[in-house]
Amino acid sequence: MAIATKTNLTGIWQGLYSYPHTRAPVSFTATLLESGAWLSGSVHETTQDEWGDWFEACSTLLGKRTQSAVTFTKTYDGLCGWNHSVSYEGVVSCDATEIEGRWSIPDGLSGRFLMMRPEGRRARRLYEAFEQA
Repeated sequence: MAIATKTNLTGIWQGLYSYPHTRAPVSFTATLLESGAWLSGSVHETTQDEWGDWFEACSTLLGKRTQSAVTFTKTYDGLCGWNHSVSYEGVVSCDATEIEGRWSIPDGLSGRFLMMRPEGRRARRLYEAFEQA
């Protein structure tokens, strides 16, 4: 399998991240900018808290890419009450249309994530993958 080294990750990505318990996966939209080995960008997500209230959260993203390996830190802006950072480690698919991996925070909580470039039928796979997990 070829390693995605020449396809730039700059663009809009749709994604989901899951928790290690029964809480529903959270959808997000990430805007990535890849320059050399560096990644930067922003993340916008809408989620529901444990009391059923919906809210939006925004964060910045900073990291790097080494061939097919991607690592970045997402830092919340604090406006939704969250001001912590989340570490992400993932792998870029050979056609550079998906990034899949794990997220974690310092208190030991972690889960899976999947990001895809929005390309019609691929969005359906995103939801199917998390429903099966």
